[in-house]
Amino acid sequence: MGRRRHLSRRTALLACLSAVSLSLTLCSCSAGPDDTSAAVPSTLETPKLTAMDINPHDRADLRQGGTLRVAIAQFSTQWSPVQADGTESSTVTVTKPLLPTFFRSDAAGTQTVNPAYLQDAHSEIRDGRQVVTWTLNPKARWSDGTPITWRDIEANWRALNGNDPAYKSSSSTGFELVTSVEKGKDDFQAVMTFERPFSEWQSMFNSAANAPLLPASRIATPDLFNTAYLDAIPVTAGPFKVEKLDKAAQTVTLVADPAWWGDKPLLDRIEFHAMLPDTMAAAFGNGTVDFFNNGPNVAGYQLIRNTKGGSVRRAGGPDFRQITLNGRSPALTDPAVRQALFQAINRDAITRTDLSGLDWPTITLNNHLLVANQNAYRDNSLGLSRYDPAEAVRKLDAAGWKLDGDVRKKDGKELNLRMVIPTGVTQAQNEATAAAHDLKAVGVKLTVVAANPNEFFDKYINRHDFDITAYSLLGTPFPASGSRANFVQNGGTNQAQAGSPAVDAALDRAAGATDAATSFEAINQADGELWKVAGILPLYQRPQLYGARSNLANIGAQGLSDIVWENVGFTR
Repeated sequence: MGRRRHLSRRTALLACLSAVSLSLTLCSCSAGPDDTSAAVPSTLETPKLTAMDINPHDRADLRQGGTLRVAIAQFSTQWSPVQADGTESSTVTVTKPLLPTFFRSDAAGTQTVNPAYLQDAHSEIRDGRQVVTWTLNPKARWSDGTPITWRDIEANWRALNGNDPAYKSSSSTGFELVTSVEKGKDDFQAVMTFERPFSEWQSMFNSAANAPLLPASRIATPDLFNTAYLDAIPVTAGPFKVEKLDKAAQTVTLVADPAWWGDKPLLDRIEFHAMLPDTMAAAFGNGTVDFFNNGPNVAGYQLIRNTKGGSVRRAGGPDFRQITLNGRSPALTDPAVRQALFQAINRDAITRTDLSGLDWPTITLNNHLLVANQNAYRDNSLGLSRYDPAEAVRKLDAAGWKLDGDVRKKDGKELNLRMVIPTGVTQAQNEATAAAHDLKAVGVKLTVVAANPNEFFDKYINRHDFDITAYSLLGTPFPASGSRANFVQNGGTNQAQAGSPAVDAALDRAAGATDAATSFEAINQADGELWKVAGILPLYQRPQLYGARSNLANIGAQGLSDIVWENVGFTR
């Protein structure tokens, strides 16, 4: 439903978020920065990235019981992942074992029905309209004992379709195209009718799209939708349930739910420990946690490799580092000024610094929606991806920001920008230092503000209290619809607050396309328009790099695949 954010937001194209490196999906590599018809890079240029690295084992090979301790970057306030303030990756990580999702994604992004919640889902054309019929598993129950029915699907549609702005949803993608949700043959079947085709309808209620189903009892009104999961997780329906939310200890403890109707979870409990990202590796090394998202942290990578009983799990997913410019900041309302900042920042240097020592391709990303090893990837930037300080100076001069001493001024005001970054994220500090150096060279002053990770999104990013920021965006298997909320003009997670009708129209064409070639062409058209509005500057494809106990199975660097939490466990 939208990109999730990661501290370091829902593609092979939707994105997600987290504090380990802050997050979205994209990749880089092209024949040339000005060649909009560039083909996918040759075999020698394309990174060789593992699709998935999870230490796979059959359930019979694993022991029953045990506690898994997982590091997360934030102890959240909003625990609903479909509410606009709940898209941080720590929230998503904690709630995935707790809330229903109708599909599972494999390493190739192929979607299959999750039988715990869904018996069947299919799309057809009736009287010229697309109709999707959802047939629920009648055994599925919410933790308060009520069955999961068509009424829950209807309530989620009403909350997420964008018709009532009082529902502060993270994304309306797909749901805004639905004209009705009606009862089917019984309470366990919902019939959903669309006003126009939506090719990626499987992204709805999908784990890979970070789009779980929530209970109608907790989202039926805007007030419930926005507040029911504040500082609480009141109702669940997964293999695990909440034992305790401990804000003082910054931990969330889940236990296997004895009322779960699917395969019995192998683990007894999961403990999520919130901590600064740059302390996670040490916690792994001293045995405090068993699993953590290291991201592009070189020291952490080396520590994992040197920890007895530890293993590195790495894969190439649809995640990327990026710099966001706030298009409604007084000094940044002019797209030409934002384009100038794009060209003033040396992305190659940042990429080399961030990824040094990781054995990871140091290649910049030149597309907002596709990664280099995806079909149809190309550079649509028209030169805006190229480091060109002379052109940046020309654009700033033309926009009326004239050099006065060391700093540019316009109407008596300095071009002095605030870059907000989270503490404890090495990459963000690297990026801020580099940006300050590069922008100073073209007469732009940059003041860096370090924010507490627990406040970074809630206090600054979600409230648009920044001029520039940096974090990661995490992707999903849905290239057309997955990123929509991050980029459309009224997107719930468009933190750049920059967009255009051309962007919106191209993304809509991509989502409604009936064949891959048409969809990918529209995706690349949308990317070209995104370079023009200059709200998000892609840096590089972010490594999915995790530290895990060697005997931990069926979890790791997932790529495009989902964690099946009931199958996670320890070898015998």
